[in-house]
Amino acid sequence: MAFFNRKKPELTDISQIELPAHIGIIMDGNGRWAKKRGLPRSAGHSAGAQTFRKIARYCSDIGIKHLTVYAFSTENWRRPEKEINALMKLFKEYLEEALRDFKDDSIVLKFIGDRTAFSPELLQLMEENEEESKDRDGMVLNIAMNYGGRAELVTAMQRIAADVKNDQLSADAITEQVISDYLYTSGQPDPDLIIRPSGEHRTSNFLLWQSAYSEYVIMDVLWPDFKEEHLNQALIEFANRNRRFGGV
Repeated sequence: MAFFNRKKPELTDISQIELPAHIGIIMDGNGRWAKKRGLPRSAGHSAGAQTFRKIARYCSDIGIKHLTVYAFSTENWRRPEKEINALMKLFKEYLEEALRDFKDDSIVLKFIGDRTAFSPELLQLMEENEEESKDRDGMVLNIAMNYGGRAELVTAMQRIAADVKNDQLSADAITEQVISDYLYTSGQPDPDLIIRPSGEHRTSNFLLWQSAYSEYVIMDVLWPDFKEEHLNQALIEFANRNRRFGGV
């Protein structure tokens, strides 16, 4: 009987593991990275943007099917105007680059969050990137911009209420799956793994509904310093956990 009590052998190499279908990353630590170097916060965001490009492509290359990155939260508008303007400039540069340089990539781009606060120029670039990439067959990359988990749930509830009022949905038919279908990530699996660099132990309003059974890996590295080997470490830690989903 002892055979059945054996612990599974610890996995130590990324080639040995079953990859999560969906990874979420809270890209945190840009400002602290810049402060440590005596640089303006905008320099940290620029460095973080380079890390994002590198890690997104690496996830695609190793076979991750869905990646959601937290780029700009609903609370980030409280930051100084100068910093927000620098972030908007970075977003514009990235979206222009994606249109120009990602044509040969298989990545499908989606933007989740409330877009109404962005400039017409940014909105057009988002739409062009989604349209350009919609028929690709590779990794789905969700970029969360002006995103908040609570705001997402409020929006979903408002849409559900409107459909019930218009007799397009019965109140008795509302299930967990129906709620999921009204979220920004509708049609995608919930994240198996959420990685938070920077050492902070908070969800920060990220994918609140979808992360009910996600495994969190907190890493003591600031986002601009995050490398492929850090992602590998998180994947291996995830693979060695015993996910029970509320069972035994």
